[in-house]
Amino acid sequence: MIRGTIALVGRPNVGKSTIFNRLIGQRKSIVEDTPGVTRDRIYGILDWLTLQYRLIDTGGIQIEDQPFSEEINMQVEIAIEEANVIVMIVSAKEGITSDDVAIARKLKKSNKPIILAVNKADNESLRMNIYEFYELGLGDPIPISGAHGLGLGDLMDIAVKDMPDQKIPDYEGITSFCVIGRPNVGKSSLVNAILKEDRVIVSDVQGTTRDAIDTPFKFNDKEYMIIDTAGIRKRGKIYENIEKYSILRAQSAIERANVVLVLIDGELGIREQDKHVAGLAHEAGKGVIIVYNKWDTVEKDDKTMNKITKEIRAHFKYLDYAPIAFVSAKTRSKVNQLIPLIDTVHDYCTMRIATNVLNDVILDAQMMNPPKPHNGRQLKILYSSQVAVEPPTFVLFVNDPELFHFSYKRYLENKLREAFGFVGTPLHIMVRKK
Repeated sequence: MIRGTIALVGRPNVGKSTIFNRLIGQRKSIVEDTPGVTRDRIYGILDWLTLQYRLIDTGGIQIEDQPFSEEINMQVEIAIEEANVIVMIVSAKEGITSDDVAIARKLKKSNKPIILAVNKADNESLRMNIYEFYELGLGDPIPISGAHGLGLGDLMDIAVKDMPDQKIPDYEGITSFCVIGRPNVGKSSLVNAILKEDRVIVSDVQGTTRDAIDTPFKFNDKEYMIIDTAGIRKRGKIYENIEKYSILRAQSAIERANVVLVLIDGELGIREQDKHVAGLAHEAGKGVIIVYNKWDTVEKDDKTMNKITKEIRAHFKYLDYAPIAFVSAKTRSKVNQLIPLIDTVHDYCTMRIATNVLNDVILDAQMMNPPKPHNGRQLKILYSSQVAVEPPTFVLFVNDPELFHFSYKRYLENKLREAFGFVGTPLHIMVRKK
């Protein structure tokens, strides 16, 4: 679970993207000496001391009138508002600038914890230059080097220490699920239909729901937690495309849910954005149910449901394991079928297969369809074991991982589904050399 958000801000070309890439352990941000290369903010997950934090790389704050300066400043403002802790980055090589002073003044108005990191302090001489940055009034400057990884551990220790205490919801023993989808597909209406009361504000205005809302409830004496995805609109102006922002907010809800309901608007049909949003749940390894909403508005006959099912399967090929539910949140038609379906999917997400039974299935699959030889060598699966749930994760010990073709991995996944069901959950298959 994500414990908080840290934003990296500063003027252009002080090394924010280099630090971002170093902290998340991959080259996600473009690194170049040209100022202003990073225009949109970029998100990554940082693992620190067994906990996870969301890290935001922002475009350099442009004080003067430069190309894209307005767009970059807007992105930075949103990142500052989202962050729990802000790390302002300056350059030891260039020293303090008028832009640094203006940015520090801007950040102080956020009333959030601010840490001052002096980047490019690559040697003793440059580290001695950090004291001039006390002038910014942001406390003790921390010398770091993004290029060499120096001082980043100290920086993160302070950032985590300054992270405001947050009440982390405890869903242990409770099935939690969230509702995601494009703006205005009926997410809040479905929440109210499931709860059988108007507990969440419903409006036709896109962006009505502003914060993620966690609502506990009972169904047949069993406890559940429903998470309504939200935060499409920020205070003041909408700085960016609403659909882009809805995706970012959906990620937070997906992280906390066991099962994800992906809503599709039955009136408008499937859009490219639907596939993008659904992909977030699939990549997160969550249980997925595709919910075709506004079924009451669809002109239908006895073939309509089969036709739409085929259309959904064609567009969401990577979700061929996800069950499809046709509902109307407005009339509450068939909504009562969702909770039992959520239970079924969650049971499969947490299913554990006995090792001897699993190996029997894998052995039978090999006998029915042996792997094709590659360069005269044959793949042999010697042993298999389930190592995790949510999603079910299997390790296959083989003679040579290089011989394990992705098509055979797909074949084995299908055989596991035939044997055990695994409705609504992705499966992870890993190979290791015996």
